[in-house]
This record gives sequence, structure tokens and C-alpha cells, in this order.
Amino acid sequence: MRPIRAACLGTATLVTLLTCTPVAAAATDTGSAQAGDKGRTITVTAEVQQLTRFPVLPETPGSPKQGDQVVVRSLLFDKEHNQIGETHGSCVTTRGGADEAEQCLVTYILPGGQLTTQGVYFNYLDQGPFDSAITGGTGKYAKARGWVHSTTISTPPTTPTVVRRFTIHLA
Repeated sequence: MRPIRAACLGTATLVTLLTCTPVAAAATDTGSAQAGDKGRTITVTAEVQQLTRFPVLPETPGSPKQGDQVVVRSLLFDKEHNQIGETHGSCVTTRGGADEAEQCLVTYILPGGQLTTQGVYFNYLDQGPFDSAITGGTGKYAKARGWVHSTTISTPPTTPTVVRRFTIHLA
């Protein structure tokens, strides 16, 4: 029994070190590009260009099933409707049925770098709002943290494609 206790103590120590080390490093890193963007909000409009759903059971019609996948690409526009970037993402349905949920990973390609996000999107078929966590970035978004809030502006048949507003909150 002693080796198990020693292993548990070692694991607890390792978890404590891994948890505290990034906080200390982030507090002292004032030279990053992200430090200048702290507290900044970026709002863009996205127009879906390609969206493909890959059902886990192609012969089964109806609502999404657990394991279905979606791949999506959108163009990003500023408030004057100038294209400033794009998104690339993939989602996996983790809960099927009427109250479905999808785990999504999306990369935003923006002027000066990229942002990566991850989050759960509920009720895709209703096109409701959703939030994703910023998990990192490149270029001027290196070490970025924060979240992205998405709202649907329009869907077919009102417009030829799904249009969303992304509000990117850099923390």
C-alpha cells in the first residue's frame, strides 16, 4: 500500500506544479503580442462557404446522431464588408436527437495571425447562439485567451448562406 500512497503524492505534486507554473509564467510575460490586445474586442461577420455533414449512419434520415461530423469553412468580413479572413472548423456530434450537442474546433485566420477555439455547440439545427473558448493563437495572437460569442444573423432561404456574427473577446 505504501507505493500507492507515494504515487498519489507524486501525482498531486505534479498536478500542483503544472497548474501553478503557467500562471507564474503568464504573470511575468509582458513582452508578448497578446499583452497589447488584452481586453480587446473584435467583431466580424462570417458567411458560410462550405458546410458538409458526414452522418455516422448515412442510411438513417432525421436528426443528427452521435458520431456525425461537420466540416465548415466561412469567409470573415469587417463592418464595411471587406473580407479580412476566414474560418476553418470541424464538429463531432456528442449527443444526438432533438437536443443535440456538437464538440467544435475552429481556427480563425485574421490579419496578423490565427486564433484557435474549442467549445460545445448546442442545437445546431436551431442555429442558436454559442460560445467557444480561445485556446491559443499565432502571430499577434500568440498566447491569446478569451472567448468567442456567435449569433446567427440569417439563414437560407432569407440569404443564400448562413451568416453569423462573431464577437471575439481577448482577455
